[in-house]
Amino acid sequence: MELVTASDSLRTPPVQQRLRRPEADDWFHHAALDDGSTYLLWTKLSEFLISPDGRRIICHAFDGVSSETLSTYLITQAVSCALVQQGIEPLHATVAVVNGEAVAFLGNCGHGKSSLGAAFLKAGHSLLTDDLLVVSPAGPREGRLLAHPGPARIKLFPEIAERLLGSRRSGVRMNPDTSKLIIPLANGEHCGNSIPLKAIYVLRPPTGSRAGRRIAIRALPLRRACIELIAGTFNLVITDQARLARQFQWAARLAAAVPVKSLSYPRNLAHVSRVVAAIQADVSR
Repeated sequence: MELVTASDSLRTPPVQQRLRRPEADDWFHHAALDDGSTYLLWTKLSEFLISPDGRRIICHAFDGVSSETLSTYLITQAVSCALVQQGIEPLHATVAVVNGEAVAFLGNCGHGKSSLGAAFLKAGHSLLTDDLLVVSPAGPREGRLLAHPGPARIKLFPEIAERLLGSRRSGVRMNPDTSKLIIPLANGEHCGNSIPLKAIYVLRPPTGSRAGRRIAIRALPLRRACIELIAGTFNLVITDQARLARQFQWAARLAAAVPVKSLSYPRNLAHVSRVVAAIQADVSR
């Protein structure tokens, strides 16, 4: 994949014509261009142009944007779009390494993926990736799947980072509208090798109900697992018919190869060590 940095804005007349409500207050905009390219814009942060085959990304950062912020939106949002255009389906997941195997936590924004990843860091495990997960077959004759590493960083709100990683951890704010930090991982906290994917845990949304105050792990039937995997793909911009058809086939293969389980637990940091222990025990079984 080729990365090109542009000094000027990528909002050319063809892009401007294709943008939906380009003057709206929404901070994210995208456009599908006539040549098959995809344009992505985060207002006042950065913009990207992805080639039709997904093998070239042109990026432009606006004034004052840190390299950490640019790389975060590049490696997750822009690269996820490029991967989809190459026929690869990335997942929106955080992945911990347990006994040399990848354990993925799948869920929407705010469901606690990164916080759970930080809890595994506190327990002495390393992280494979935070936010974007790419999975591929281990080999032409092997039934196992490999999970591939992401960048050596984690995104956390300051209070969670302090509780789980210590008060000395510092990072750069993702953008001016959030206090969430981009925190680099220390030596030994990141796994840079592709490793076998052991299991996928789908995080249930945080809830105040009684059921949400206990730890519950439940294997999902194949049909439900497929639905959860499709919902957990990391890109909602590209929705053409070919991609949607490919998603169903991909999800069916993944659900058949790797256990997919539902995970609900109390969103209270006082209980986080119990959650880690429950997942470790389930993985060992």
